[in-house]
Amino acid sequence: MTNRSSNRTAVPEAKGALDKFKYEVANELGVPLSEGYNGDLTSRQNGSVGGYMVKKMIEQQEKQMAGK
Repeated sequence: MTNRSSNRTAVPEAKGALDKFKYEVANELGVPLSEGYNGDLTSRQNGSVGGYMVKKMIEQQEKQMAGK
């Protein structure tokens, strides 16, 4: 079994776009996410950003699969 961090980007070229997307989502949700240390945010705040990112990515993929 390999010891891999689950925090790695599967497509390294997408890292910048994913970071931008993360800050856009945080802004939409009113989560004060900043570059660097964010240890003062609650698990709920961080989870809401990640969860909403996944929701939006799934919606986008479904649209692409439906040909829209």
